Amino acid sequence: MSLYQDRWLALLSFLFIVSPYTNAQKIKTRLPNIIFIYADDLGYAELGCYGQKKIKTPNLDRLARQGIRFTQHYTSMPVCAPARAMLMTGKHGGHAAIRGNLEMGGFKDDQERGQMPLPDKEFTIGELLKQKGYATALIGKWGLGMFNTEGAPLKQGFDYFYGYLDQKQAHNHYPSHLWENDKWDTLPQPWIDVHKKLKAATATENDFNYFKGKSYASEKMTEKALRFIEQNKRAPFFLYLPYAIPHVSLQAPDEYINEYLPVFNERPYYGNNGYASTKYPLATYAAMITYLDDQVGIILQKIKQLGLDENTIIMFSSDNGTTFNGGVNAAFFDSVAGLRGLKMDVYEGGIREPFIVRWPGKITAGSVSDHVSAQYDLMATLAELTGQKLKETDGISFLPELLGQKRKQQKHDFLYWEYPEKGGQLAIRIGNWKGVKTELRKNPASPWQIFNLKADPKETNNLAGRHPELIKKLDAVLKREHTDCGIADWDFIDNTVLNTTK
Repeated sequence: MSLYQDRWLALLSFLFIVSPYTNAQKIKTRLPNIIFIYADDLGYAELGCYGQKKIKTPNLDRLARQGIRFTQHYTSMPVCAPARAMLMTGKHGGHAAIRGNLEMGGFKDDQERGQMPLPDKEFTIGELLKQKGYATALIGKWGLGMFNTEGAPLKQGFDYFYGYLDQKQAHNHYPSHLWENDKWDTLPQPWIDVHKKLKAATATENDFNYFKGKSYASEKMTEKALRFIEQNKRAPFFLYLPYAIPHVSLQAPDEYINEYLPVFNERPYYGNNGYASTKYPLATYAAMITYLDDQVGIILQKIKQLGLDENTIIMFSSDNGTTFNGGVNAAFFDSVAGLRGLKMDVYEGGIREPFIVRWPGKITAGSVSDHVSAQYDLMATLAELTGQKLKETDGISFLPELLGQKRKQQKHDFLYWEYPEKGGQLAIRIGNWKGVKTELRKNPASPWQIFNLKADPKETNNLAGRHPELIKKLDAVLKREHTDCGIADWDFIDNTVLNTTK
């Protein structure tokens, strides 16, 4: 054997010895994978771990047992598009570019135009994480711009997109198509009018079956999510997974509905309050939440199978409180635990959300946090996690709270909501105090309602008359935090409103 061959064999032996150790070190020290699962219109108390008694959610309950559950976590806005925009950009309602559901086009396939696009100048979580080498995917409901606008997911920091671009299309869970990046993905079912009403006196089984299909959108989303995880298992990835359930229409696979049929005493829903009709509204709503829970279980199983458990942070929350229409019965399910308001309200029932985070070995299992936080904190949290600085954000990182470093956790001086729909509403939380203004479009002089959330979490006792000093503080926050957004439909806080403050 030549000297050259001896040296080559020695080098190979060295590589075989060192390489496994080196790879193990890389896997151990690399940045964590991040999965953010976002429900649609899921109420604060619709999971077992938040007190739900009628709907089964074993996987999310397990997620909470293995991680941390927040009790005072808020959405940035009580409706879809602005909540998602603020989640992605780390801004509250006084600074965000998207502040309401400004719809374009119609419901039919050839009328699909989406919502007001997220401006290109906005900096998103996807862009933040791409700066650190993350592979990024958005699979689910976007609602911030069609593929041919500046708000398209591929232009907002995501390498891959699959799902609904237009929220109106997401009213149907058996759509004729979804979108993959900028391409139309045809599904094996025709377009249907999910807002078609049925007549109670003449509705037949076939009439109800009109609202069913072969390919359930959320199943497709899970399929694409599993593929993305598999393809990116060797490098850090960010998967934003905003499922479109349990947002109405009430539609779910029959096997999930059948599980609840013996449980509830049903009366059919005929579409009189919008969205698809169903023979079994209670069972179908429960089925949608249990189906969502099963998708979480599938994702958890995949992560474990690939050996990614200890290096993957999984977060779960919802965009706003339970809806008031489409056949949903929030009172029956005690969906918001008796809190005041629902979707489209800045009272607690519309904005307080479930929030669960799991990171084995880093987050203490079974933790419960009363840290006051908002979804616009997510960007700051992920920036700290990945060692980046933000130029502009309204958020505060809650990473110390996740890691049990409570002494290092900064607290908000205030949380701020500025919501232009349902008459124009404001809410500001300062400590345990919360101020609310409603019907500002009709009455710019609408007074503050003030509640002590510690003593009165259901906001039943207005203490404004006893606390003029708090009114001054709320007025000061409003004047400082409100900025004009340049969209006429969202400008309800003008000089008239600001000048009524004292």
